[in-house]
Amino acid sequence: MSKGAKSAYAAAGVDIDLEATAIKSLIKNLTYRRNGKGKMIGAVGHFAGLLDFGKTALALTTDGVGTKMLVADQMEDWSTVGIDCIAMNVNDLYVMNMEPVAFVDYIATDKLSIDKMAQIGIGLNEGAKQANIDIVGGETASLRGLVNGLDLAGTCLGMQKKDKIITGEKIKPGDVIIGVTSTGVHSNGLSLARSVVEKYAGYDKKFKGKKSFGQELLTPTRIYHESLKVAASCTVHGMCHITGGGLLNFNRLSRYGFLFDTPIMPPEIFTWLQKTGDIAPGEMYRTFNMGMGYAYVVPKASVPIVLKTVKGAQVVGNVVKEPGAWLGKMEIT
Repeated sequence: MSKGAKSAYAAAGVDIDLEATAIKSLIKNLTYRRNGKGKMIGAVGHFAGLLDFGKTALALTTDGVGTKMLVADQMEDWSTVGIDCIAMNVNDLYVMNMEPVAFVDYIATDKLSIDKMAQIGIGLNEGAKQANIDIVGGETASLRGLVNGLDLAGTCLGMQKKDKIITGEKIKPGDVIIGVTSTGVHSNGLSLARSVVEKYAGYDKKFKGKKSFGQELLTPTRIYHESLKVAASCTVHGMCHITGGGLLNFNRLSRYGFLFDTPIMPPEIFTWLQKTGDIAPGEMYRTFNMGMGYAYVVPKASVPIVLKTVKGAQVVGNVVKEPGAWLGKMEIT
């Protein structure tokens, strides 16, 4: 992919390459390691951070809703963004077979709105119900002059016996990749999606049937809670939550490569964004989930069990020796 083909997301305000470099710059200075019980397992960089508590490990992850909040503001509908906040956190735990147990939210705003806070609470409660977690606390900060609008984020705690944790280290060439459908754009790539919708349509304009573009973009992120059942039912070598970075997320799992030769058919919203915004296919697959929000990497013997257990699951590819993420013959970079 040429540099020009990568520019749409950067022009919309998000430079993935710069973000990756900035994160590396931050992580290189995180050298201190705790002594004693509860010390970190492994290195920084997987979907969640692990802590050693004997036979059990705890896991922490943190994430937010991002600029999807701006769509909620435009639609004056904040009732589902709480689901997104919890989904983006618990899905990062599920990929390591960690069971989410508790959550805390963080709300930063320039001005408190009782109605907005009530609606956010509705979504957080629904997300907690779907993921079977307790919301044990949180923090609300009024930061006028520093924050313009409202930012919703959170942190989730998970736990699992250490011998059941899945990191991807057992992935090997020949393993099968099973993709699971998303519910749409989820909660990443919204800066690019918003820029296309705002320029060529509008949030109130009808997109499909009775649904407007705003309603389509607000469709909450799917919570993949069934992954715990799958991991308990068959051998799973790795799992992936497809968020910012698209197919590049798979590179977190293994030194081997991931070939997607039968990808899930992207929902119409992605087709519309790509065509209307004149976005290159490679950039679409490194920015959005493109209809696949989660994936399992399993040996062939486990394929029938996963397909039977998970709604919207289908074989999308396999693991190869050559490193990287490949959409057919096109490498995603």
